[in-house]
Amino acid sequence: MFKSMINGLFAFGKNNNVLESKRYISSTIFRYIMTEALFSFFIAFLFFFFIFFVNQILLMAKEVLTKRVPFDLVALLILYSLPTVIAMAAPFASLVGTLMTVGRLTSDNEILVLLSSGLSYRNVFLPAVIVGLLVSIMSFFTNDVLLPAGTIQFNRLWRQILVSIPALELEANSVKRFRDTVIVTGDVTGITIDNVIIMDKTSDGERRVIMANNAELKDGGREGLSLEMEKAFIQSSKEIIREDYDYANTGFLQYWVSNDDIIQSGVSISPREMSSRDVYTAIIGKRGDLAVRLNDRKGRVLAQAFSLEKIYRAGPPGEGWTRKNNNVSSFLRELQSFYGLKTDRSLTLHLIEFNKKFSMPFGAFFFVFLSVSLGLMAKKSGQTVGFIFGVIISVIYWVMLFYGQTMGLRFGTSPFWSMWFPNITCLIAGVVLAIIRIRR
Repeated sequence: MFKSMINGLFAFGKNNNVLESKRYISSTIFRYIMTEALFSFFIAFLFFFFIFFVNQILLMAKEVLTKRVPFDLVALLILYSLPTVIAMAAPFASLVGTLMTVGRLTSDNEILVLLSSGLSYRNVFLPAVIVGLLVSIMSFFTNDVLLPAGTIQFNRLWRQILVSIPALELEANSVKRFRDTVIVTGDVTGITIDNVIIMDKTSDGERRVIMANNAELKDGGREGLSLEMEKAFIQSSKEIIREDYDYANTGFLQYWVSNDDIIQSGVSISPREMSSRDVYTAIIGKRGDLAVRLNDRKGRVLAQAFSLEKIYRAGPPGEGWTRKNNNVSSFLRELQSFYGLKTDRSLTLHLIEFNKKFSMPFGAFFFVFLSVSLGLMAKKSGQTVGFIFGVIISVIYWVMLFYGQTMGLRFGTSPFWSMWFPNITCLIAGVVLAIIRIRR
C-alpha cells in the first residue's frame, strides 16, 4: 500500500518543485482516501441504521404488534418508515466514518508520509468534503422526497388497519380524541372496558357527557366502532346557556364512532413528514392567517383605547365613568391577547421543521471539518478512538438539536439559529482545530 502511495505521490513530473507539489492533488491518494471514507461510512451507517431501526421496531411493537396485526402489514409499515431511519442515520454515519478514516491514516503514519512527500492537507480534506457533500445530498433527498412518499403509503395502510382492527384505537386507562369526540377509558379486559366517559357534541351543537360502568367494544364494519354500554348516564347542555341542561339514565346504550372519525384521528401528517416545499407553502399560509388575526385584534385594542380615552377626557361626571374599571380590564385583556397572538406555536413549529429539513441532512457536510481535524490528532488506535469520539459527538449534536428545538418552541428563539447552531458550532470547532494542527 505504501509503495502505491509513494508512486502516486511522485507521478506529477520530474520538473515540479516542492511548492508546486504542495498544490498538487494526487489522483491516487484521492481514490485511496475516498474508498476508505466510503467504506468507513458504510460501517458507521449500518451501526446507526441498526440503532434507529430497532427504535422504530420497538415503537411499532408498542402500537401494533401487541394488537395482533398481521405480520405482513407490520412489515409494510416498517418498510414505509425506513426513509425516516435513513435520513437520521446518514449524517451521523458521515461524522463517525470520516473520524475512523482519518484517525486510522494518522495513527498508521500515512498522513505523515503524505506530508513528507510534499503534499498538503488538501489531499485529505478534499475526499472527505466530497463524501460529506454526497451524503448530505442523499440524506436531503431521502428526507424531502422519500419520507413524504413513504408517509403517504404508511397512512394509506394505517387507514386499512384502523378500519379492520378497531381495538388499536382504544386502550386501557387512556384518553382518545376522534375529531369532536373524546373517549376516556378505564381498565380493559378482552373487549370489555370499565368506567367509560364520552364527551362530544350533538347534531344541535349541545355539549354532551356520557358515563357508563362498563362497555363492550365491537367492530361495526363499515359503520365504525360500536360501544355497547350498560347503566349509562347522559347529560347535555347548551353551548351558551350552561344552566339549561338535560340528563337521563338508561340500562343500555349503543354509541358509534364512524370510520371517518377513526381515520381522521389516526392519520395526521406533521411538518416533519412533509417536503420542504409543502412546509414552506404552509408557512406562507399561516403567516397570512396570523396577519389577519393580528389586524383584527389590533382593531379591537384601538377601539378599547379610544373608548377609555373618551371616558377619562369626560371626567367623573361623564357617561361611563362608573364602568371605567371594567373598560380598563377589557382593554388589558385585548392587549394581552394581541401580544399572545404574535407567538403562533404552529407557525413556529413549521419554521423550525423547515430549517431542520436543511440543517440536519447537511450536517454531514459540516461534520467533515470537525471530524478531519480531530482525526488528524489521533495518536494510537485511530480507528477505534475515532468511532468512540464520533458516537460521543453524535450524542452531543443530538442533544444540542433537541435543546434548540425546545428553546424555539418554548422561548421563541430564532428557528434558524435553533436548528443551525449545532452545525455552525461543528464548523467553527473544526476550523480552529485544523488551524492548530496545521501550525504545529
